[in-house]
Amino acid sequence: MGRTDVFQIDDTLVSLDVVERFFVCDLSRCKGACCVEGDSGAPLEAEEAERLRELLPTVWDDLSPKAQEVIRKQGVAYTDVDGDLVTSIVDGKDCVFTCYAADGTCHCAVEKAYRAGKTDFYKPISCHLYPIRLTRYPDFTAVNYHRWEVCRAAELLGQKERVPVYRFLREPLIRKFGEAWYQALAECAEEWAKQKEQEE
Repeated sequence: MGRTDVFQIDDTLVSLDVVERFFVCDLSRCKGACCVEGDSGAPLEAEEAERLRELLPTVWDDLSPKAQEVIRKQGVAYTDVDGDLVTSIVDGKDCVFTCYAADGTCHCAVEKAYRAGKTDFYKPISCHLYPIRLTRYPDFTAVNYHRWEVCRAAELLGQKERVPVYRFLREPLIRKFGEAWYQALAECAEEWAKQKEQEE
């Protein structure tokens, strides 16, 4: 394997950052800020928007009155300025599916319902995959690590525990791309690590 900035696996190009950088969510520090901060809601696939609409009766009581009002007016999703389908948001920040614990930590009402056995839909894949972001092009999908200041604590914890991004996100990567794809990525990561050791 020669030096590269990406790994090609099937019709995806995976950024080297996904293999080299470290990440472990530290919810006690960030309080779920990724569900609140940002310019628009979480990216959605069309079928995911439909699943969220179907789930509304299940999660409705966990949503804030403001979120319920937004959903009544514009639904669970909208098209943002970039032309992407995203979850609706409250007051320009909170995803409508956020709910808060007593300590102020933000949680996902959809994930809460899943963990309670009320649905088989975990949450949108873009949320499950974060901090990985997917960008689709005509001939391939780019798999990139998105760095964000609100996740600085997760980077520090990942460095402390030596957990690379791709390993932390094993479950959602397999959910999206399959077991064989993930195994291919893990092999690329191992080969890359060996090559770096030899160069040093």
